[in-house]
Amino acid sequence: MPKNNRSFRLGVAGPVGTGKSSLIAMLCRELASELQLGVITNDIYTDEDARLLRSAGVLDPERIRAVETGACPHTAIRDDVTPNLIAVEDLERDFAPLDVVLVESGGDNLTATFSPALVDAQIFVLDVAGGGDVARKGGPGIARADLLVVNKTDLAPYVGVDVPQMVADAEAARGGKPVLALSRTDADSVLRLKEWVLEMTAVVRSGSHTPVDPGPMAPHSHVGDDGELITHTHAHAH
Repeated sequence: MPKNNRSFRLGVAGPVGTGKSSLIAMLCRELASELQLGVITNDIYTDEDARLLRSAGVLDPERIRAVETGACPHTAIRDDVTPNLIAVEDLERDFAPLDVVLVESGGDNLTATFSPALVDAQIFVLDVAGGGDVARKGGPGIARADLLVVNKTDLAPYVGVDVPQMVADAEAARGGKPVLALSRTDADSVLRLKEWVLEMTAVVRSGSHTPVDPGPMAPHSHVGDDGELITHTHAHAH
């Protein structure tokens, strides 16, 4: 593919239920008039996230495509990114030139991040319903993502979370990297997210951005298809 047809590939990761799909839908609504966009979703055995985004009418449905990972959600964004790379390159070829392709992870734990072989930059999404202490627990996603989003801040009064304290804890865990408190009901925070994506798009296009290497993945557990708890590690792919 000619270099000028390569998009800015932006990963969106975070635990299940933190609002990744809603964030992507929001970005598509906010940016569709300014940038040419595409979306790749990841689910284990379905294309449900892709269907939800298509039904929301945020983009031409053909610009939203699904990868069925068939394994741990992080596998296809970190360990063997080939299916996602193929999906991204197919989308870039079919709708050239695309400015940004958003790649949504299937949702996992705090150690799940994207390989720099797949994305140029990544957003990690937490939400206040997960607890105010989550941000200070750290982990590769929290510490190393290009942007950390503390999502659903409008729910904070109902779950007893101090948003400024959660943001301060996140900033401490990230050593000064940006943290954004976000609510779809807060137009100012939505604008800040949009501006961050536009700025990062320009930085990536200029060639001055180096994708983050998330480092080796910590041991972790998940429930297998048979209901058994599986604890394992994954070798870090270079």
